[in-house]
Amino acid sequence: MKLDVKEYESKMIKSLSSYRENLSTIRAGKANPDVLKKIEVEYYGSPTAISAIAEIKVTDARTITITAWDKSAMKGIEKAILTSDLGIHPQNDGACIRLTFPPMTEERRKELSKQVAKLGEDAKVAIRNIRRDANDKTKAMKKNSEMTEDEAKASDKSIQDLTDKYIKEIDSVTAAKTKEIMEI
Repeated sequence: MKLDVKEYESKMIKSLSSYRENLSTIRAGKANPDVLKKIEVEYYGSPTAISAIAEIKVTDARTITITAWDKSAMKGIEKAILTSDLGIHPQNDGACIRLTFPPMTEERRKELSKQVAKLGEDAKVAIRNIRRDANDKTKAMKKNSEMTEDEAKASDKSIQDLTDKYIKEIDSVTAAKTKEIMEI
């Protein structure tokens, strides 16, 4: 019996995908509607994503406009943005809310680079935890005589190869995001 490597690879793919999604919410100095993904508005008693109750547009390189379909939600959207960790003061003119992203300072670039590096390290830890789970399963299967010594070594090698592949991918995504932050 052989270890199902595809199962562990799909878990690693999910970890990488989650990492990329977390990176998309980091404000890198230019207007990106993904920074609003995690902000929820109290709308008729339930937390609701801004994108579910409003149109979000990037009007230029540094400006996002938010136009609520229900004008009564404008105050809630503005309040949610103010209380978030976005660090931008929304400008509400009654018809739409404008978010103007200021140019990045050197200090903010360094701070964001550290944040990206920490997220990258967390993603690598998740990948290594998946490897550990796979190796533990291999050991258990070998101990229960469900797998031979050669099969166990082959499974460990294929899991290690996958781990190396996804850690390298995380490093490349981290480097690209850090470069993007430093160039803005």
